[in-house]
Amino acid sequence: MHALRAAVFAAGALSLLVGIGVVLHQPLLIPPLAASAALVHGAPALPISQPRNLIGGQFLSALIGFGVLALTGGSAWGAALAAGLALGAMLFFGLSHSPAAATAVLVVLQAPPALPFLALLLLGTVLLVAVGLLPSRIGRHPVRYPVPREV
Repeated sequence: MHALRAAVFAAGALSLLVGIGVVLHQPLLIPPLAASAALVHGAPALPISQPRNLIGGQFLSALIGFGVLALTGGSAWGAALAAGLALGAMLFFGLSHSPAAATAVLVVLQAPPALPFLALLLLGTVLLVAVGLLPSRIGRHPVRYPVPREV
């Protein structure tokens, strides 16, 4: 049952991103967000699946990607450097979300316009979190998302 629910909600969340992207005439579904959706719906209790880590890790990694892009240009070497720096920054700031390292790579290799990309990324991550809230609020679900933080 968990596998079916995870598949349905992840596909629904990603389809929502596609639909909004069509309306906005902008790509909202990027590969790292598919991996993020898989974590939110497949392993919602993991720390890397939590909203703070998903949104913060993706945004921080994109910023690092743009910084590296500005310094090195759009090369594979720069993309590798951006991924490593993104991982280190996420660990340093307590925002670990492994799919976000791929966002840094994508930014360096694709060189999207910074402000539109960051706005769309923020929108996409917030929507993934919003859809992630649904399974534990409708019907029986063994894990509440987000997991309450310990005090």
